[in-house]
Amino acid sequence: MILFFALILFVITADQLTKWIAIIFLRDGVQNITIIADLFSFTYAENKGVAFGLEFAPPAVLLFLTGLITAIVLFYVILSKNRSPLFLIPFALITGGGIGNMIDRMRLGHVVDFIYFDLYHGHIFGIDLSLWPIFNIADSAITIGACMLIIFHNKLFPDGNPEVKSDVR
Repeated sequence: MILFFALILFVITADQLTKWIAIIFLRDGVQNITIIADLFSFTYAENKGVAFGLEFAPPAVLLFLTGLITAIVLFYVILSKNRSPLFLIPFALITGGGIGNMIDRMRLGHVVDFIYFDLYHGHIFGIDLSLWPIFNIADSAITIGACMLIIFHNKLFPDGNPEVKSDVR
C-alpha cells in the first residue's frame, strides 16, 4: 500500500506543480510556448467542464462527482486484498489524477490545462476543429490508469471459477 499512496502523492504533486508553473508562465505571461511547430505546445486553458471541455453539469456537481468517484476508488482498493503493483498502479494514477483536478475545482473553480498536441487543426463543414483537447498531468494519469485497467483486465480481475467451461463452440 505504500506504493499506492506514494504514487497518488507523486501524481498530485507533479500535477499541482506543473499547473502552478503554467499559471505563472502561460496565464500571466506568454499564453503559448511552441515546442514543436504545428504539433506540440504549452498553451494555457481553463476547463470548467470534464473531458474535452464538455460542460454537462454545474461546477458544484462536477466537484461532488469527482469526489465521489475518487472516494469509491480509494475504498475499493483499501478493502481489496490484491496488493500487486499491477493492481495498485492504475488505481493510484486514477485517484491521484482525480484529486489533482479536484484541488483545482475547489481552489480555482476550474481545471488548469496546458499540454496541447495539435494532431489536427482545421475546418470541417465550416467549423473550426481541433482534434485533441488541451490537457494536464492529472488527465494523463487518469487516462494511463484507465488504459492499464483495460489492457490488464484479465490479469487484474481473473474469472473467479476456472472450473466453469462454456458450451459455446
